[in-house]
Amino acid sequence: MNQGTVKFFNDDKGFGFIKDSNSNQEYFVHVSGLIDEIRENDEVVYELQEGRKGLNAINVKRA
Repeated sequence: MNQGTVKFFNDDKGFGFIKDSNSNQEYFVHVSGLIDEIRENDEVVYELQEGRKGLNAINVKRA
């Protein structure tokens, strides 16, 4: 599991970005990849999956 912080999440549009704690990479997250509800600055754990435009965060839950 990867660890990071929610940089941005728009509830109305159902997507956002997570900044990885180790690599400082940012990953797209869609509401369909969430296990828990998330908000900006939440600490989360997640897995990565190849998407159409790169790696996406999936199975996202609060740490």
